[in-house]
Amino acid sequence: MPIATLSEMSPGQEADLFLLMTVKEELTTKTGKPYFRVGFRDGAREVSFPIWGDSPWAVECRDRWNPGVFYKLRAVYQDTSYGPQLEIRKIREVIDADAADGFDPHALLPRSRFDSRKMYDELLAIAREHIGNPGLRKLVETIFHDNRELLLTLPAARRNHHAYVGGLLEHTLSVTRTCLYLAGKYAEYYPEMKPPLDKGLVVAGGILHDIGKLRELEQRPEGATHTAEGALIGHILSGRDIVREAATAMKGQPALDAETLLRLEHLIIAHQRLPEWGSPKPPMTPEALLVHYADDIDAKYQMLVAVLRDDTNPGPVTARKNVLMQQVYRGIRD
Repeated sequence: MPIATLSEMSPGQEADLFLLMTVKEELTTKTGKPYFRVGFRDGAREVSFPIWGDSPWAVECRDRWNPGVFYKLRAVYQDTSYGPQLEIRKIREVIDADAADGFDPHALLPRSRFDSRKMYDELLAIAREHIGNPGLRKLVETIFHDNRELLLTLPAARRNHHAYVGGLLEHTLSVTRTCLYLAGKYAEYYPEMKPPLDKGLVVAGGILHDIGKLRELEQRPEGATHTAEGALIGHILSGRDIVREAATAMKGQPALDAETLLRLEHLIIAHQRLPEWGSPKPPMTPEALLVHYADDIDAKYQMLVAVLRDDTNPGPVTARKNVLMQQVYRGIRD
């Protein structure tokens, strides 16, 4: 049987697959019929389907299948009214010898379309070019250098937006590019503003607004999960802690002045604006306002793209049940 990739299979095709199990939930129907909902994925597609209690796989599913484990399956791909599903013929855990047939665990994880190393280098280049304050620039560079390996792989969230390997860098770079544009635009529009808009601070805020996710999230094969600090503290306060700790360690390298540090801390704690979104304070400076909206539009737009990509509802409007919790108009389909 040929080895195939799930994301390239067509309805009715049977093939051998290397997949990551992402979920196993024990559920019952409204009539009390027991079943497991299982999910498997490769780097570009995930399928979720039931294993019914009378299935020949029910006992093995219950006792031996575990999320976060890689499996080799022989299965038929089916496109049903409930979405894509797999009809499993054979299944076992991956073994070392499967590498000879092309098994690569990294290829089965969803990841950014963009190269993480290039995004990392571009963010540092932006900091060096556009942050004029030597202490602020050094702070950004130090935090990035100290956390390089984690930054290269971490997603931006457990779900909702940029929830894949490299997603944090992708989101951060996109936000920072928008910050650059907005800072340049409004500094030119309001040259008389006192004090003047600090464009370097806006850029630093774009780069560091989500830095607390280094402590909030932990990447696992089945996806990102919250660390204990993430669950109890959250990335906003953890981000301020990271900035404060780095600034304290920088004394004399050059040191960051207290006023700029205070404004940077405010950028981080205010970037989500509302208490129900995690921010204890709303944006109270021009720089914080720009960072908030740069962050918000990037997250919302990526969610909208995902809704349009993944929705299977017939007609010109998507279903309401999605990450945006609203319908999206896609237009009349051919």
